[in-house]
Amino acid sequence: MVATLIDSKYSSAGVPPIPIGNSKLATMAMAGIDLAPVWNTLVGRVNVDSSDAAAFLDLATIAYIQGRPKDRALLRARAFETTRVFRQPSVAGATGITKVLAFMSTGHYLANMPIEFLLEGSNISLDMVYVAPGLLLPKPLPDHDVAFVAVAESEENQPLLKELEAQLRFWPRPVINSPERIARLTRDGTWSLLKTAPGLVIPINVRIDRKTLQKVGLGELRVETVLQGGTFPIIARPLDSHLGDGLCKLDGAAAIQDYFLSRPEPEFYIAPFVDYRQRDGLYRKYRVALIDRRPYAVHMAVSRHWMINYINADMKESAEKRAEEARFMSEFDHDFAVRHASALHAIAECTDLEYLPFDCGETSDGRLLLFELGTNMIVHSMDPPDIFPYKQPQMKKVFGAFQAMLKRQRCLGNLHNHRTINSVPID
Repeated sequence: MVATLIDSKYSSAGVPPIPIGNSKLATMAMAGIDLAPVWNTLVGRVNVDSSDAAAFLDLATIAYIQGRPKDRALLRARAFETTRVFRQPSVAGATGITKVLAFMSTGHYLANMPIEFLLEGSNISLDMVYVAPGLLLPKPLPDHDVAFVAVAESEENQPLLKELEAQLRFWPRPVINSPERIARLTRDGTWSLLKTAPGLVIPINVRIDRKTLQKVGLGELRVETVLQGGTFPIIARPLDSHLGDGLCKLDGAAAIQDYFLSRPEPEFYIAPFVDYRQRDGLYRKYRVALIDRRPYAVHMAVSRHWMINYINADMKESAEKRAEEARFMSEFDHDFAVRHASALHAIAECTDLEYLPFDCGETSDGRLLLFELGTNMIVHSMDPPDIFPYKQPQMKKVFGAFQAMLKRQRCLGNLHNHRTINSVPID
């Protein structure tokens, strides 16, 4: 299997290099496959050919998987010295291929939507062009049926999203997930968009600098003033943090000083803590993806702790929890999606994106509680099917919906094929 993946480098003139890819490497790591032989083979390739961009990009991905973000950044920079366009081809022998061009940030791992996971093994060819503020688009760009903005919202990506908004305004192909709508999805921006949505609970999120938060900790400023009436306990997290990094519940002003001992960041988001325990004393977090405004179940996790992710919830170790997740997925369309129809509709309408995953829970009175949303949330099918037999069919449904959405957009573009390409050469 590894040898086949390693040999996938393209050398044909004009064809973007084909890395093993994020989705394949992550799946291998998730399955417990030792990536050292892959690493060694890739190192051998770049020693022979220092312009092997696909090998450098794969080395960068492995470095991230192994917890070496600085090495990842250096290796990606080497890849981008040769090219900023890479391809994940459609499955061999596919017909009716849809060609997608995804705009990706050159930044950190979570700076982009992991779109590769949703398209692997399909009849969709994905070309990924890596862009940065002030950097001209590569020319010519690969021919494509639809363009997709995979750049996610972050403080670092805001200038890039602004530039893409201008560049894509008159793009000659359909553009999915427009950059100006992605740019609105800051934590405080999301609250502004959805604070009046029916059936939805979304705590106010306030961006606050360290000095002001310190004043709250010293009692010089009331938290109620900052949070428009919100009180302790509060949730604090550094600006642009993900995966629970730096996320902490602060029960009172004194806790802020202790929090600062381990968090040197200059800016944070704070929000009132909402206790969303259910009657059995457990917390439940759901991941849902909106595709063409229709909701799809992605996963759920059950835990005794309020800060849940799929790993710390011990889903793999608990047959009871997995049975509940299986029910959530099988009953989603006529249960969860029906009970929260007004809230789900409001999220879709207000964000106005073709694709948007989000994490949520339910309050004790049965309303939808929104934790966060963002296009960079991972939607995958890497869980072992022998332990999670219900996952593969559900994710096949999700991936199928996403791919069908891309094909519908291609058809819409074909209806307007009289538009000419005048600003960006496409071969």
